[in-house]
Formats: sequence, C-alpha cells, structure tokens
Amino acid sequence: MSDLFAPLTLAHGPAAPNRVWLAPLTNTQSHPDGTLSDEELHWLALRARGGHGLTMTCAAHVQAGGQGFPGQLGVFSDDHLPGLTRLAAAVKDAGSLASLQLHHAGNRSPRELVGQPVGASDDEQSGARAMTLDEVGQLVEDFASAAHRAERAGFDGVELHGAHGYVLAQFLSPEVNQRTDEYGGSLENRARLLFEVLAAVRARCGADFQVGIRLSPERFGLRLGEIRDVAAQVLLSDDVDYLDMSLWDVAKQPKEEAYQDRPLMDWFTDLDRGTTRLGVAGKLRTGQEAAETLERGADFVMVGRAAILHHDFPDQVRRDGGFVPVPTPVTPDHLTAEGLSPVFVEYMRNWRGFVADAS
Repeated sequence: MSDLFAPLTLAHGPAAPNRVWLAPLTNTQSHPDGTLSDEELHWLALRARGGHGLTMTCAAHVQAGGQGFPGQLGVFSDDHLPGLTRLAAAVKDAGSLASLQLHHAGNRSPRELVGQPVGASDDEQSGARAMTLDEVGQLVEDFASAAHRAERAGFDGVELHGAHGYVLAQFLSPEVNQRTDEYGGSLENRARLLFEVLAAVRARCGADFQVGIRLSPERFGLRLGEIRDVAAQVLLSDDVDYLDMSLWDVAKQPKEEAYQDRPLMDWFTDLDRGTTRLGVAGKLRTGQEAAETLERGADFVMVGRAAILHHDFPDQVRRDGGFVPVPTPVTPDHLTAEGLSPVFVEYMRNWRGFVADAS
C-alpha cells in the first residue's frame, strides 16, 4: 500500500499528499441559488479530514443556464464566493488539496431548472437548441471566470468536466455534435471548445493554479479511439496537471469490438504523459483494488462509493491494507453518521442497491 500514500507532485502548485483522491460526486445539498450549504461543507470537509489527498467538489455550474441537477453548487457569480472561500479553507486546513469541478450540463440541463437548455446542436429529445457562436464564446469566458473565482476563493485548482455527456463531451461527440462551423465535423473541430476553455482558464489564473480535465471514453456518442487521441493531446499539454479518466469500471473491457483486445484502462495508461498525471475512476471499492490500479499504470485513483460509505476511507486503508468497506445496501443511519444530509441520503436511493429500504 506504500505507493498509495506516497506524495504526488503536480506540474503546478503543491503536491498531493497521497494518491487516493475524492471523486466529484453529485449530492444535491447546495441552496437553490447555488450557494454553499452547511451540509455540503460538512460532507466535503469530513472527507478531507479522512485522508483524501485531493478533495474535489461536485460539479459546479459556470452559468445559471448550465445547471444540471437540483441543489447544485454554483460558481457563476461572486455571490458564491463567501461559501466557496469557507469550503476551500476547510479542505486545505485538513491537509488535502482543494479542487472545484467546473461544469455546464448543456442539453442535459432540465427545463424546469433552466428554461431553455442549450448544447452543441439542436436536440429533439431534450428540446435543447444549438449554441450560437457568440454563446460558445461566452461559455469559454464563463469557464475562465469561474476558474478565476475558484482561485480567488482559495482553491488549489479546478477540474474541467469533459465527461458523462455534459456540454464539453457533447461537442466531442460525433453523434451529438452536428455543427457545420469550426466547432463541428472533424475531431479537431469538435475538441476545439475543450482546448479553448483550457487555454482561457490557464491564461486567467496564476502560474501555481492547478488544472485537471475529466474525460470518459464511452457512452453518450463518444468513440474510444477519438477520446484516446484527445487524451494523448491533453497529457502532453503543459497546461494540464492531471487527466481524470472516468471509466465506469477500471476492470471493464471496451464496448467497441475493435478495442476489446485489452481492458479499457490500458488504452490510456500506455500514452506518453509528459509531466501530466493520469488518474482513473470506476468501481474502486477496496485499498487492494486501488493499489492494483496504480500497479497497472495509474498515478492516482478517484474513489466515490467507498468514500461515501466511509469518510475516512484513505485513513482506514493506511492503517489496514486489507480494509474492505461495509457491504451495501447500508442504512440511512449509517450514511447520516458518515456526514450525508437527509437530502443526500435520499439522492443516494437513485443508486440501485445502495440504501436499504425502511424495514
């Protein structure tokens, strides 16, 4: 287990004290206006105190119209600064790096929250309309402004959410993105928004500010070969501190037949990564599984379920390499004791078999 708890230097800013990081997890605990609640502060600060080397927030929307779910943390207004400042300080005071994930849901924004959703292209199913070029430019600006706001609040860095079918992934997808301008067609064009946002964030923030990117290689119309090419470009960018690959399951095989000669994770661990660190997420439940994932070539792991079940999952593994989280389903009382508010516990009922039914 020693590699899990070795410090991890990053290209910008301070090193992470270990390689077990908290994944960005939707929790629906913020106020309707996007300001931080005491419940969300408690949930995240507890994970930082539990030994996570980097503690990442849930996806925080960079535009009011980019909200993806109720109770989402916001970073689109200076009204959010007081809460974000409290949060960054609490996480860093616990000895963890503090990262804010930047997000826009695109065509996945619910109408009841945003009115008219927008995305890469018109989408009949969601009713979203295609962003105009001016709106694409404003989106780049708003990602950069949000990153600068996070820096002003005291966060060590931000992560750009380019995964899971949200707006940056919508532009990357050849199925979703039907644009005929400079943001559509070729992979270079479809990846243009991602790299414009990256460049704008890096230009707006200080030299020691950390920038990560989250990508997913499957689902939502994405193609593994293309995401591998984008990942290769990200990894060799001097602008990126870490690439966080959300794989759904680190042990799974690719869905596309042409790539099934090796596990999905292996299509990324063999890439030249320069000074950029590579992390993975996906059904990592035990310390042993996390350690084996590092042995397979990852620089760090992102844990979600295990960190929900045990706020101090890293510290538990540090003390006992054979530590295994409690089996699911767990009682609401267990989750409450682990720092989840009633609204978060209710949200977790959406995860099949995670929360026990009332007896």
